[in-house]
Formats: sequence, structure tokens, C-alpha cells
Amino acid sequence: MTPPGHRVFAQYAHAPNALGYCGPPGSERLQAVACGGAPDTDVVALAKQFSGAWPYQEVIARLAGIPDPLDERVVRAYWTSDELSDHIDLAEFGAALLARLAPQAGHYWKHLTEDLLEEAAPTHNFHVFGVYPWSRLLGTGMPQPLQVLDSCRIRWGQVVGIDADRAVVRSHRLSWDGTRLSLGREQDDPADYRVPEGAFVNDLTVGDQVAVHWDFVCDRLDAEQVGRLRGQTEWQLAQTNQRLAREVSPTSPKRTDAHVSQLP
Repeated sequence: MTPPGHRVFAQYAHAPNALGYCGPPGSERLQAVACGGAPDTDVVALAKQFSGAWPYQEVIARLAGIPDPLDERVVRAYWTSDELSDHIDLAEFGAALLARLAPQAGHYWKHLTEDLLEEAAPTHNFHVFGVYPWSRLLGTGMPQPLQVLDSCRIRWGQVVGIDADRAVVRSHRLSWDGTRLSLGREQDDPADYRVPEGAFVNDLTVGDQVAVHWDFVCDRLDAEQVGRLRGQTEWQLAQTNQRLAREVSPTSPKRTDAHVSQLP
């Protein structure tokens, strides 16, 4: 039987992997695990090839005293925030994570310094808004930075429509007013929820609260999980906005498309 943490990791990591943004090739392996099958798949070996998610989960597990970085508590702490996140010292986590990431940083990742520590959190949101360079490109006026930030973060929403192929999810999309990021008004958007192996969320129905990653319904959330994800997202946006307010002018690399790889 597939361990719960392995399945949850596959559920959240699938969409960017299938799009070719991160992780190893062969997304059908993660798809099968996310649907509850393929018990013989070496999820640990696959997860280690996610250069974004894996260092976070290793650091979270070590600071929490949990031997397995794919323990379900660790996986959920990273992707959506959970009770475990409350017990991680943010300063200690930030220092440990940057010590892992900074030596591997490329030319456009020189922002991975101690100045980033006040934004640090053991979650995917920190990676999206703080570690990735995309928030630093918002001032260019190009639509791509906001689109990537909004697609890559894990958003929550309610299923308001469903058919054999796609669901319609009502959720708050990310907004940028030229100076600040915020959660905009709710809107209805289509989201895939099935792969050839099946669905990640069994018996998906109208009214379900779900998590969406790169326009794919990857998980069903309860009220507490929605509250935690929303609260952590709002906290992260507040930290990011403080930094953006201090930046006199945005950095504008010559090739913004060079940063799409290694997203989770």
C-alpha cells in the first residue's frame, strides 16, 4: 500500500512535473501514485529530483525530529502548511534552507541572502514568493510574472461545476496593483482533475473545497486546512509586499523564461 505522504507528495508535485517545469521525466509515475496506485514506484527517488520541494522537506523533517521527509505531516507542512509548521522556528529554518539553496544558486538567484530571512517560512508559498525571482519581475509590466506566481502557489477554492473532464473552481486569484500583491475577488475558472489513471480526489462533487496547483485539482481540503492555507498565504504576501515596497526598482533579467524550470 502506498504510504499517505508519498501519495500527497505526488498529488501536489504532479502538475508542474507534467508541464515539464520540475522533477524527473515520466510524469505518469507520479500520476499513478497520486491516484492511489503504483505501490512499487520509488517515490523517494522521484522526490529527491525535485530541487525545490525536497530541500524544504528535508529541513522541515530534521527540525521537527521526523526521520522521513516524506512523512505526511512534513509533506503537508511544505505544500499547504499544517500543525507541524507552527513548531518550526522560522529563523532557524530560513538559515538552514538558504545554506542548502544559496551554493547552488545561479546568476539570477543572487537574492538568496540573509536579507530574505524575514520572509522565510517552511512552506511552498515562501519558495514561490520569496525564493523564486518572479516577484522581482512584477514591475516590468509583463503579465508572465503574475501568471506564474498565481499558478505555482497552491490556491484553495470551491468546486461549483463538474463534468467528465474538467471542474470549475471558484477561488481568489492573485492581484497586482502596481505596488502590492493581494488576493483578488473570487472568480470561476476551469481546472483539470483527471488523468488517464483516474482522479486524485475520489468522488469529487460540487461544493467540495479543494487545492489547485497549476490549474489542476490535486487535493480535497477540510475547513481547517483551508483556513491554514489562507492564513499562511496572507502572511507570506504581507512579507513579500514589505520587501517589494523597499525595492526601488525591479530587477529585469534579459530572459524571464529562463526561470520557469525547477518550480516546486
